Amino acid sequence: MPSTKKHQDCLHLSGIRCYGYTGALPEEQILGQWFEIDIRLWFDMTQPAQTDCLADTLDYRPLLAAITDLMQQQRFHLIETLATAIVDLCLRPDHVQRAAIRVTKLAPPVPNFTGQISVELERDRPRP
Repeated sequence: MPSTKKHQDCLHLSGIRCYGYTGALPEEQILGQWFEIDIRLWFDMTQPAQTDCLADTLDYRPLLAAITDLMQQQRFHLIETLATAIVDLCLRPDHVQRAAIRVTKLAPPVPNFTGQISVELERDRPRP
């Protein structure tokens, strides 16, 4: 019997570093830069906790591979567009009900700025 819990169990994937080509400046599109991605995925973990079986839970390895491929293969002008593409990947597995991600440009090429720039999105699975 499926659980009636909603968004209580959460898997965190943090500190994911990927090299990508997102940015409005020409050098960002050509040279690229490092990004860090933090992900939270909500899904019911009752069954995997009981069975201790990988087949009953979210195997996050394909998701991490898809994100790495996206970062390396696609170019976006805006970090918001990149973040949206990543959150959409996170919502592909059927049992993920909600995803929250933060994408951070670790060293944005902005004169006299030594900080980082992040975008955070939180999305629910679209209803059919």
